[in-house]
Amino acid sequence: MPTSTGDNRISDTIVTQKHACVVDRTKMLKGEPATEQCVIIENVNFLNNADVDGRRLPPLGAPNVMMAAGGTQLDKIYEASTIDAWQFHVDWTDPANTKAVGPTKIAVAPYRYLCDGQLTNCVPQPGTERRLDAQGDKIMARLVYRNLGDHESIVAVHSVNTAAGGGGVRWYEFRLDKARAPQLYQQGTYAPDALYRWMASPAIDRRGNIGIGYSFGGTPHYAGQRFAARLASDPPGVLTLREAVLAQGEAAQTTTIRWEDYSQTAIDPSDDCTIWYVGDYLKRDATTYSTRIGGFRLPGCG
Repeated sequence: MPTSTGDNRISDTIVTQKHACVVDRTKMLKGEPATEQCVIIENVNFLNNADVDGRRLPPLGAPNVMMAAGGTQLDKIYEASTIDAWQFHVDWTDPANTKAVGPTKIAVAPYRYLCDGQLTNCVPQPGTERRLDAQGDKIMARLVYRNLGDHESIVAVHSVNTAAGGGGVRWYEFRLDKARAPQLYQQGTYAPDALYRWMASPAIDRRGNIGIGYSFGGTPHYAGQRFAARLASDPPGVLTLREAVLAQGEAAQTTTIRWEDYSQTAIDPSDDCTIWYVGDYLKRDATTYSTRIGGFRLPGCG
């Protein structure tokens, strides 16, 4: 569970430090006293650890994969063409052997943080000059791992500027090689128009289909929630299944630029197919969020 020690430059050579920590799950499940182990990673953006979808676990003893977007907002570096990855090895017998190996810089299509990163006036809303923050500097929750038997996939998403002038969901599928290093398998940017799609959250069902929920907005639309997806058999790099509306925004958020913190997907363990997604919107004349939860099942699964 990565945590931040701050978002201000620490020194001339250290921009930020992040704590990546792991707790002893086996002892926790038994109700026994449990310890944690942490490593400090310097000069990294918001760091996400891979989260398991499905019943098939990673191989015993496999390191957890963590990822972050490239660039450095504090240094005004808003563009990058890599995703940074670490392998987090944990040794409960000898904690001195616990380490995070990386970063490995994985080449991807060039991108620019949506609206140059976090805490920026980004997404326009009708009827107000207040714009919404897009958190464009970070890989969003969740970084999803799925063991599909013949391969292991990790899906990551973040928010990027688009050529049309709005915001899009950049998504990647990585596959782990024999050394358990993630290799880019496919990528795409979902931006079918000049509006804003941001703060996304992905999931992988048991067939390898990918679903992504995200915030949608931009004048003349109030911010709401939508969902798009692809089948494992689809051509690479595209979300082919039609965008679905989960929640239509009915009012502007005027009290703060900060939006949500954050949206979330989850696979239903009862069928390993249904993707649950939760996100926020404002009802008419409201000044605080309402939350909408929706379930999506993709063709051919379940």
